[in-house]
Amino acid sequence: MDIIMWILIALLFLIAFVGLVYPIIPSVIFIVGGFIVYGLFKSFEVFSIWFWIIEGLFFILLMGADYATNLFGVKKYGGSKAAIWGSTIGLLVGPFVIPVAGILIGPFLGAFIAELIIHKKGVKESLKSGFGSLIGFLSGVVAKGFIQAIMIIYFLVVVF
Repeated sequence: MDIIMWILIALLFLIAFVGLVYPIIPSVIFIVGGFIVYGLFKSFEVFSIWFWIIEGLFFILLMGADYATNLFGVKKYGGSKAAIWGSTIGLLVGPFVIPVAGILIGPFLGAFIAELIIHKKGVKESLKSGFGSLIGFLSGVVAKGFIQAIMIIYFLVVVF
């Protein structure tokens, strides 16, 4: 049974990392799912209140990192709130419209189009905002991947 449990946990954690590049997948739910699988197979007693508080703080940090990196990337390159919204919409829609490449093209195009149409900026300025959204997205993937890895490592330290 231990082998089945660890396979399930590993699959849940793997799906969480896939969620870094496919934001439609709620990564943190799959990480918590791994904790729950462990608790159901073994015991929840190993998870103290401090475990849940620390993991909850990592969750908050994860959500903040996602927003902050996108905001930073767009703002640093002169983008507006419309570019941030366009980037977010492009991030969600892109992978479905253009499989695989849409995850990179979507945020870029979303910010670019938002700046071009809503704020009537020129092509050069709009491209700059699109590039900023791409930088923000990629920075967010790295930051969230790091935080998720810490969450998983902390879980492993607690259970072993």
